[in-house]
Amino acid sequence: MEENSKGCLYIVATPIGNSRDMSPRGIQILSEVDIIAAEDTRRSMVLLNKLEIKNKLVSNHKFNEYGKAKYFINEMLSGKSVAVITDAGTPCISDPGNELIKAAVDAGIKVVGIPGCCAAVTALSISGFDLSSFVFYGFFPRENAERRKLLEKLRRGDSRTFALYESPKRIMEMVDFFIDSGARCRMCLCNDLTKLHEMSFRGSPGEVKEQLLAKGNYDKGEYAVVIEVEEEYIFNKVEHTVSAEAMLVDAMISGNLSPKDAVTAVLNDENNSYSKNELKAAALNLKRMFGG
Repeated sequence: MEENSKGCLYIVATPIGNSRDMSPRGIQILSEVDIIAAEDTRRSMVLLNKLEIKNKLVSNHKFNEYGKAKYFINEMLSGKSVAVITDAGTPCISDPGNELIKAAVDAGIKVVGIPGCCAAVTALSISGFDLSSFVFYGFFPRENAERRKLLEKLRRGDSRTFALYESPKRIMEMVDFFIDSGARCRMCLCNDLTKLHEMSFRGSPGEVKEQLLAKGNYDKGEYAVVIEVEEEYIFNKVEHTVSAEAMLVDAMISGNLSPKDAVTAVLNDENNSYSKNELKAAALNLKRMFGG
């Protein structure tokens, strides 16, 4: 183990499908720490048995990580070393581990990252999209309201490229959402990355749907999704010369509309660059200013 590693917390990335992707340094750390905190001890045991690692394995999943953090912190304060692993990939990237890290930092315990596999980064790297900047959103929302909020974020233009995860059981539902929303984007759906039958589906939402249907059993395996938004689909990013409040007042007067209807009218104006949430906030400002 590395010098001065006692009382240290290691964040160790594990393979996302191919056990040969486990790094030599990761194997060394897992072999030498006192405790391995695992998201699912049964699944992690499969990997550890392949690596011939027999160290103490303790569960640390999203339902118990708050309570277990104190246990791990006390162990490290007593001089023991702990390694955090998840079912696959890098801990804390839409996986447990962050609560323990925050507790370790607060307790003055050294935290060391052992880099390795990450499905989101792997999918981004093979997407062929603009990666000058990108945003990771975790898992695709289940509720339509949250999905619409995500779509608005995509159109804000902070980045053209976005990465997220989705369950194989809901992957077609996700693609249908982008089709029904008229989203102008390209998609790269990566299925079972690093595994023997790894596949990628690329194109517009409609083209990707055709590829999934042609595959047949598309509701199997794990998906990492990368989306590149077309520039024309991004809200105009020039500085606003007219405030959202002024646009709403103009719509209310010219069309004799209520504030709610004015929001809808401005949203449908092709020259509008404000989001729905921005217009709603402006409507509330008008209400506070003039009452009613």
